[in-house]
Amino acid sequence: MRIHRVRTGDSEVRVVRLAPAPARLALRDDHHWLSMYADREGVTGLTAMWSLAARSARSLVYLPIRSNPAPGDAIGDGVPVSLDLVLAHHSLQFPTASWKRVRARLGTGRAHTTATPDRDFPDGAAIDHQRWYHRTYRDHLGFDIAAHTLFVVGSPTAFREHGAALRDLTEQAPAHMHRHPGPGHCCVELSSGPWTEARTRGNVPARLHIQYCDTW
Repeated sequence: MRIHRVRTGDSEVRVVRLAPAPARLALRDDHHWLSMYADREGVTGLTAMWSLAARSARSLVYLPIRSNPAPGDAIGDGVPVSLDLVLAHHSLQFPTASWKRVRARLGTGRAHTTATPDRDFPDGAAIDHQRWYHRTYRDHLGFDIAAHTLFVVGSPTAFREHGAALRDLTEQAPAHMHRHPGPGHCCVELSSGPWTEARTRGNVPARLHIQYCDTW
């Protein structure tokens, strides 16, 4: 990965970019939902960056995947819009409207390596999913779109708890697809809150569907 530091007025934005990004990791706004497609390398890279986002409260975690094509058999509604992905803590309060300007000034950055501990995400059985529906619960993910980029914003708890589903997809999908070759389907779905609304307050689809694809 590469680390970038961009000055914006009196403040500095730290951006952690996955480089190179997996070639088979694609994200689209299909208008009624958000669709992501990933092979083994793609879902592994996504999970690693999600783990980093859970621990990086002061950084934007950036996956430049907008130019990656989706699988040929991907079905969308209307003309889909390809997107990059940024993961950010809500405490950073990053104004998404400034992202286009920040992205244009990233430059080459500085090469960096980091580890993603196996215990970054809790076991699914240890997550109290029922509390997600309590009105006082605040550790939900939020979705926004700016400059052809999907922003997934949340607390460390939100990233860790939803990251458990990504880890399970990483570990289980390849074996599942091997046992069930053909037009199988293995996926997880992340939502912006536990509610049934189709779109967020910013008119962004409230569901992110992540599908494992072993052929492209």
